[in-house]
Amino acid sequence: MRWLVGWSSTAAGASGSGTAGATGYDGETLHPVGSHLLWGDPDPLWAVGDWRPDEVRVVRADAQNRIAVLGTCAAGDEELRRALFTARGGALRHLTAWAGSYTAVVQVGRRITVCGDLAGARPVFHTPWAGGTAYATAALPLADLIEANLDFGHLAALLAAPDVPAALRDTTPYEGVRRVPPGHALVLRAGAREITGYEPVASLAVAAPPADPDRAVDAVRDALVEAVRARMSAPRHVPDLDPGPVPGMGPAERRAARGMPMPGIGADLSGGPASGTLALLAAGLPGRPGTLLGHGTGAGERLLAVTFNDLAVGGREAELERAGTLAANPRLHHVVVTGGEETLPYADLDGPLTDEPGPSLVTAARHRARFAAGSADHFTGHGARQVLDAHPARLADLLMDRKRRHLVRPVAALARADGSVMVPARVYGAARRLARTPYRTGLELLAERLIRRRFDEPGGAVGASLAALAWARPGPAARWLTGEALAEVSVLLGSGADRSTLGASQRPGEFHARAVLARYAADLRVLEQAAEIRSQRLHAPFLDNQVVRACRELPEALRVQPGARSAVLRTVLEGAGVTDLPAGWGTPSHASSAAATRAGLRLAADSLVDLFSTPFLAEAGLVEARVVRKALRAAASGEPLPLDGLADLVSLELWLRRLLSRRGTCWTGTPARARAVPSGIQPRRDALASGA
Repeated sequence: MRWLVGWSSTAAGASGSGTAGATGYDGETLHPVGSHLLWGDPDPLWAVGDWRPDEVRVVRADAQNRIAVLGTCAAGDEELRRALFTARGGALRHLTAWAGSYTAVVQVGRRITVCGDLAGARPVFHTPWAGGTAYATAALPLADLIEANLDFGHLAALLAAPDVPAALRDTTPYEGVRRVPPGHALVLRAGAREITGYEPVASLAVAAPPADPDRAVDAVRDALVEAVRARMSAPRHVPDLDPGPVPGMGPAERRAARGMPMPGIGADLSGGPASGTLALLAAGLPGRPGTLLGHGTGAGERLLAVTFNDLAVGGREAELERAGTLAANPRLHHVVVTGGEETLPYADLDGPLTDEPGPSLVTAARHRARFAAGSADHFTGHGARQVLDAHPARLADLLMDRKRRHLVRPVAALARADGSVMVPARVYGAARRLARTPYRTGLELLAERLIRRRFDEPGGAVGASLAALAWARPGPAARWLTGEALAEVSVLLGSGADRSTLGASQRPGEFHARAVLARYAADLRVLEQAAEIRSQRLHAPFLDNQVVRACRELPEALRVQPGARSAVLRTVLEGAGVTDLPAGWGTPSHASSAAATRAGLRLAADSLVDLFSTPFLAEAGLVEARVVRKALRAAASGEPLPLDGLADLVSLELWLRRLLSRRGTCWTGTPARARAVPSGIQPRRDALASGA
């Protein structure tokens, strides 16, 4: 893990060398473990972890005016210096408009500004501490700093309503540690904090001006190309040298077995449109896109393309064939990674502690097998679906803008999939009801569903679309929660309906798209930490600020059409000069990950039942162990239960066990008890009171 951490103190004399706000319980100096000081008193900032030298840049105008950028950023030092002077007046948006994925911290006198990203893949957290405010890009260091206990209300909301911002609010799994929402910045003035948005929000009073589809797609292409170029122009990194040959193994096999990536740049190549687009864009850029000469294959201009072939579960033969056709490009070096039962979900549940829980913990070993064969800098297509596809609630947005004719094609596609002539009327009616339902009413309806335990939803593509045509809906794991936990989330929703104006100021489809993106980006961050390969960097350009902005400008009438994502990416490649795509490129795969998940669940059923013999989730009052064990056995035997919900339960239980079994802390200069959840899980008797 890598993060930055610092604080802003109320007293001008506070320092990191032993004065108020920077000392341990016995007067020791506080420092993050494994840290590098970027600047010191009175408001210190550290970079923690295995940052590369080019990933940490600090530009100073003088002793009290400076900017730090951590991550991949295309801006040069002179551009950062100009941005620092602009930020003196309070402007923030330009700090988030450079190509790449990074976190920017600006200090102007005693005012500190920390900018989060639009997707939520690089979040910012904060907590009151020592009369001021501590902040970090990871929640666990702050939880250690204040010895935070678990926030059971947040954990209940993660299971009951994970896609509802009013339930999650700005909380984290750690009590007292708060999250800065995506698209916002944390501004600290001598310890006092303020959360401010840097992105304009569209008004409901006036419809947005019609966007030109061609220009919008061109903007997506330009943003993607710049995002890829920002990574390609960064210095190349070679992992630790190969310690020597192993009989029967080539260089690639040795590196994979030792958990070392190949030097240079690579990309996923699944056969789908997202990963294929990034691989072809990276391979087509001028320069040296692939491995370094003298290392690996010795082909200095070839980009390493990695395809995962699941031997335990079939059904993706067409995608594999398309990946092989794309890999025939002479600028690509193709590697196929095979995986059997040992790479199925739930097969290997050992792993490191992540900053937060996430459902990807049950599939981390599966992804790690692919990443281990990748390069030191590895492109992934994660996030393309979330930024390009249309949430079903977008149909209500079209009705609000009086664009009914654009509903014809998506509704007709659903009717063909269902084979019923009643589909258009049902979908149109649901979209119309959503367009006329206030946000507050939507939260109240969800709270009532949770209290009454109404979780049944229609199946199939049409059923999923109809269920999604609502402001809020229960999560897939909600059916297994205790009545007390559901009541607590209902109380949170009621209070959120009274004070939240976020949903009320947006259209339903736009609101859902932002919430789904934030949820996905948070889980991808968990995956990167759980499946981390030493010396490797995973890049998800689709989650860069500029790419997200460009995708948000795509007209709704374009994105709701069937096959819109592949059509947009095909146009992006054509604009970049790539036209020879294989037949069937962009065709959605009918073989979902559900088959692999069910197969892994069936093989790991006994170990999962043992995991829930005495679960921490039951000790926390969130579930009953007997109910979860029964659900695991039923799902393993083939009953149609929501597999996503079981993944949420298992991953949260795994995360709790890893958190409570740790012995260390993120800080030096503190006694051993100064860590998160110091006394373990305490049974709750006032859950509803705390939720209120």
